[in-house]
Amino acid sequence: MTHSAAPAPARAAHYAGGAAKLTIDLTALRSNWSYLNDKVGNSCTCAVVMKANAYGTGAKVVGKTLYHTGARVFFVALPEEGIELRKELPHAEIYILNGLFRGREKIYYDFNLKPVLSSLEEITEWSVFAQSLTEDLPAALHFDTGMHRLGMSVEDALKTVGSPHFLKGIAVDLVMSHLACADTPGHELNIKQLDRFRRVCELFPNARKSLSNSAGMFLGADYHFDMVRPGIALYGGNPVPGGSNPMLPVAHILAEIISLREVPQGDPVGYGASRVAQRKSRIATISAGYADGLHRLVGSSDDQPNGARVYIGGRFAPIFGRVSMDMIAVDVTDIPQEHLSRGAPVEIMGAHVNVDELANFAQTIPYELLCSLGARYTRHYKR
Repeated sequence: MTHSAAPAPARAAHYAGGAAKLTIDLTALRSNWSYLNDKVGNSCTCAVVMKANAYGTGAKVVGKTLYHTGARVFFVALPEEGIELRKELPHAEIYILNGLFRGREKIYYDFNLKPVLSSLEEITEWSVFAQSLTEDLPAALHFDTGMHRLGMSVEDALKTVGSPHFLKGIAVDLVMSHLACADTPGHELNIKQLDRFRRVCELFPNARKSLSNSAGMFLGADYHFDMVRPGIALYGGNPVPGGSNPMLPVAHILAEIISLREVPQGDPVGYGASRVAQRKSRIATISAGYADGLHRLVGSSDDQPNGARVYIGGRFAPIFGRVSMDMIAVDVTDIPQEHLSRGAPVEIMGAHVNVDELANFAQTIPYELLCSLGARYTRHYKR
């Protein structure tokens, strides 16, 4: 005997299971890259930074999408990330930002990965390896112009060009640095770094030059050089903090209501009884928490009542109390009843609650927020 399954409610189409749904809008991603590419013009290459699984959005799909859109140069942090990306993009240029890891030269060679050399030691190791193969191997040179994180000094630059043996076997195809304060346009360090980088560039007339990340692109054409390296802007983060965001949101998080209850005035909600209802309240419990990348700081308490908000039924509703591992409580007292039921979708992040806003409530930056998106999400790609 057979029987037909009962038809599922329409809203079930949003979810494969109980986990929150992370949707990556590939149309928005393509639009963001095209916008940035147009901004720098034909004389400048718009590369793609894809560290940390493309900022949590999925390196394999994102890499292929942007390659087919027109991107040809990609930056990752680690050789392992480069190997995975190479499987998807056999013809792309792939640079390893964290440099040449000791003793692993053959990995770079086997997978055609270009190290971003940040010290004289790395240059020596890559040179020795290249000479052992009797080949000229490509690499980028990274110079520190004021950030003091990675990169060689201007004095090191003079050494490399003054002593040809340093670069024997190395085909330098990119010279780069990194801005420390690009997201603060008026910061004096931006001009200092630009001037220092120009001095370094004069020593390598035949190599491409690259200085700017996402925010640096908006400092003006002087900062563009031959290549820009946008990261967060591609994924929807605002490259001009304090101004309107020209980028489209890429990562969208939808969770669902799993419980609704009436809370009497004066009763607390959640761990630590940190938030007390000041009126008779309707509280929705949402199936998403810090295990899904929602920092505990986005919650609220009586001492700090202004926590983050979610979007339900065309209206915003505040997170009420602490963020738990798997759940948040939301005050939906002012949300019309027709939008409130078990299984109803709730926007945690997306078109209405953007990544910068959520990061601000978490007292962090959109980079960290995106990179910490939990593995438990059901990931979907909207094409």
